[in-house]
Amino acid sequence: MVVKIVEVLKTTAGIDRVKFSGGEPLLRDDLPEILAALPALSDISLTTNGTLLEDVAPSLPACGLRINVSLDTLRAERYARITGAPGKMLARTLAGINRACELGFSPLKLNFVLLQGINDDEIWDVVEYIRKLNARWGKGSVILQLIELLDFNGIEELRGNMKAIESELALKCDSIRCRTMHHRRKYLIDEVEVEVVRPMDNSEFCANCNRLRVTSDGKFKPCLLRDDNLVAIEDLGNDAIMDAFMRSLALREPFFKG
Repeated sequence: MVVKIVEVLKTTAGIDRVKFSGGEPLLRDDLPEILAALPALSDISLTTNGTLLEDVAPSLPACGLRINVSLDTLRAERYARITGAPGKMLARTLAGINRACELGFSPLKLNFVLLQGINDDEIWDVVEYIRKLNARWGKGSVILQLIELLDFNGIEELRGNMKAIESELALKCDSIRCRTMHHRRKYLIDEVEVEVVRPMDNSEFCANCNRLRVTSDGKFKPCLLRDDNLVAIEDLGNDAIMDAFMRSLALREPFFKG
């Protein structure tokens, strides 16, 4: 199903970039076969918690695949609190990151969600961790994505002060660049790239979103934060896929419109 949808949208709609997210994509035994069967694309990436990465990475195509690993802490006790998994699983994630670097998955991005009072004192520890990885595996092998927590389900008190963090990054950085997508700022600090993702405080984040998601049960999802506008793909005929695709595009609108 995955390959068919990508083939149709590439041929008919010009879709040229695909990201596999979750849940946890590495739980799929057929993931290597899916990746191998995809048509030629300009960008293929996946996001993982990294706990299976050490074992699965050798079966993934290193050429042309980007990997993002969720890593919100370097401390086992905090890992258990944040993820609900045993703290010892952090070691598996770190081993997976190292294995992916060894196999040439570059640049590998680490997604660090800023959590007030939980991990907001670890940013510079993570920067130093990445600096050491880059020293071992090559300049720019690993990039940090510092992500603002989305405000939902009554967890606003956990949102860290990203504005203050960015001010500190600006003071310590060697240079600042701006990514075209969502105008995200990138800070280069001692040859470690830190990209700041601020969906809550970036008025252009939703306005410039060009992503369309496909759910695990075969529905187009126009917006990450909404479940009331899903469009089911009734069958895998080319016309049916394109019809569902066009209907989902018509339902797109910025979630943060204020």
